[in-house]
Amino acid sequence: GQPGDNNVEMHAILVEFGLPYAFDDEVLSDADKIPKEITQTDVKARRDMRKVTTFTIDPADAKDFDDALSVQQIEDGNWEVGVHIADVSHYLQPGTVLDDEAFERATSVYLVDRTIPMLPEVLSNELCSLRPNEDKLCFSAVFELDENGVLKKEWFGRTVIHSDRRFSYEEAQDVIESGKGDFDKEILQLDKMAKQMRKARFQKGGIDFNTEEVKFNLAEDGKPLGVYIKAMKDSNKLIEDFMLLANTRVASAVGNPKKGDPKTFVYRVHDKPDPEKLNSLRQFALHFGYRMPAPTVNNAEKLISDLLKEVQGKPEEDTIKVMAIRSMAKAEYSTNNLGHFGLAFDFYSHFTSPIRRYPDVMVHRLLQRYLDGGSSVSEEAYESKCRHSSEREKRAAEAERASIKYKQVEFLMSKVGEHFEGVVSGLTDHGIYVELTENKCEGRVSVELLRDDFYRFDQERYELRGQKSGKTFQLGDKLEIKVVGADLMKRQLDFEFIQKLS
Repeated sequence: GQPGDNNVEMHAILVEFGLPYAFDDEVLSDADKIPKEITQTDVKARRDMRKVTTFTIDPADAKDFDDALSVQQIEDGNWEVGVHIADVSHYLQPGTVLDDEAFERATSVYLVDRTIPMLPEVLSNELCSLRPNEDKLCFSAVFELDENGVLKKEWFGRTVIHSDRRFSYEEAQDVIESGKGDFDKEILQLDKMAKQMRKARFQKGGIDFNTEEVKFNLAEDGKPLGVYIKAMKDSNKLIEDFMLLANTRVASAVGNPKKGDPKTFVYRVHDKPDPEKLNSLRQFALHFGYRMPAPTVNNAEKLISDLLKEVQGKPEEDTIKVMAIRSMAKAEYSTNNLGHFGLAFDFYSHFTSPIRRYPDVMVHRLLQRYLDGGSSVSEEAYESKCRHSSEREKRAAEAERASIKYKQVEFLMSKVGEHFEGVVSGLTDHGIYVELTENKCEGRVSVELLRDDFYRFDQERYELRGQKSGKTFQLGDKLEIKVVGADLMKRQLDFEFIQKLS
């Protein structure tokens, strides 16, 4: 196809990262054979929760709804909250062509203008999508919580539900802010409990890593008309907090030795940071005037948590957050439970998104096996599956970043010659990386364009320093730049340094 054509470029990114962009006929045929009707036998084998108030809260443009919340006040004044997840494992049977394909893909891929789903549409958008006013089969975690979100009881198992309403995040946010609207009592109560759970998690050492997300307004042909920043509001956090509750309680139910012999399970693990990497973060924070104690194996959690509290609301908050994330290990899947450092959970799994993540399907199957009294599965076999899923997830994330970068370059092609304000987001021997404040597009000022001096990168101090003048560029510095080049083939933006801003 023609270079620059949106479809061609998005397919090129998929090819570059070895990702599929269509399902084989055999896979689609396998999916089409799945029975569409919910039978009375299905209903009798499950907890019937169709009469309990239930709704979904998702992005306005979402096509699949894989989680719903039910809520009702019970006799003693406590609240019963159900976290209902599409029962993908009911439809996706081991040993089928469909299941093999889902395992191979391991995850859905979200490029700027399209989703490459893990499952065919008949499953992801129809059978497993928790659409309003339809009976749906779910795998659920049902919790009894007091007014402040303190857990009293829990139950896990298969259910049948009926969603009463589909909310977008914006609609749910309106209810939270105004106190009025459909199911206002339920949404306000969930919001109150979510805030209490979040507060308790942060007090325990959980880290708030919510960073801004770049989104594009696209024309029909895929051309970017504008860039905007998606903010996390209370409605987003409400859903996130109840999903976190389900994920950690499911993992604890299987893996906690206090509840019996731990069995082989699929955990989402996040190891503690390496003290050496934390030392680099410490040096970096010092440039902004923040003094961190010397890192050890045992104080990593507190050091990062304290630093992020200190920088909250300051101009350098995002820059320091990014460096803190870089100093930490990457989350991955494993049968070896290391706990989740960033979330401050001793047990954590992925239970809540089986439409788009294969590890969640494995978690559902294993949980049901153990609820039925089944024996533990082979750790070696599942560790191999975990490694495959982690590798696929990494590849998908790289493709997603490549598509964002492509659209950013395409957007700024029409802005060559214009001036923007930005923040230094990275430094190397070759130049200064600058993220533009207005639209989060990142480009590079080559050291060759800094003609007033000979600049050398100091790795120890993490700065670019002029050999004669002593002038420095450091992460977080505010600059005015001019866009001088936008190369779509290389997905590269070139900037020229104009001046430092106070």
